[in-house]
Amino acid sequence: MNDTQRMTDRDFSRLSQYIHSQYGIKLPPAKKVMLESRLQKRLRALEMANFREYIDYTLDQKDGHGELILMMDLVTTNKTDFFREPGHFEFLVQKVLPELSERFQSGIRKPMRIWSAGCSSGEEPYTLAMVLSEYTEQAGAFYFSILATDLSTRVLEQGKNGVYDEEKVEPVPLAMKKKYLLKSKDRSKVLVRISPRLRGLVTFKRLNFMDEHYSISDVIDIIFLRNVIIYFDKQTQSGIIHRLCKHLRSGGYLFIGHSETLFGMDLPVKQIVPTIYRRL
Repeated sequence: MNDTQRMTDRDFSRLSQYIHSQYGIKLPPAKKVMLESRLQKRLRALEMANFREYIDYTLDQKDGHGELILMMDLVTTNKTDFFREPGHFEFLVQKVLPELSERFQSGIRKPMRIWSAGCSSGEEPYTLAMVLSEYTEQAGAFYFSILATDLSTRVLEQGKNGVYDEEKVEPVPLAMKKKYLLKSKDRSKVLVRISPRLRGLVTFKRLNFMDEHYSISDVIDIIFLRNVIIYFDKQTQSGIIHRLCKHLRSGGYLFIGHSETLFGMDLPVKQIVPTIYRRL
């Protein structure tokens, strides 16, 4: 990389401020090298001489060339696993699903609606689909739908395809693997695919948490917002959760990650156990 292709402090400041204002993601100066490295491929693809030219092009929305979406696909961090923080799924089955079914007839008279907000490449919503499918077998007549949203079109496409490396699905219990995962017919490819029935239970959709209004018409019973708000400052976190709660029914549940906290925020939720909240 020659000096003309390096990201200057001014380039970084301009780009990080824009990303924070439009998407809420905080990029401290320590992230400059990471940002420079990830965006180099776009400079080469567009045959641009420097980052200033690239930033001018990307932030000029009049052309509608879609580069901003491609850039954010590279900027966003997407780390997730199947059955991550398994205690949440145990609490969901033992406490939340029976309670919401009894109080609101969710899952009985109308589908139980679950939102995986910040779903990344689909491991969380597919875990939910497995857990709820198992619950359905025990409960009898029980219906549900899962909405999975993320900012990154790249990971959303991966989620829709539902194809993963075999090592990625190691946390999935063996009985569920046999039920819900399909091995590749080409055994030189160590891949599995989520079964069509399970894929049909999850709707993937692009959503920017910084939008003033979320285009979600259904009342949501349960929101999983795990390991997402750590990428935002406290004021942005509060704003996002307020907007999420507009779609969460009173008495519905919000799950956050174990490394996250809502302490000190004035929010319409009450903590039930650490990292699990009920909408007031």
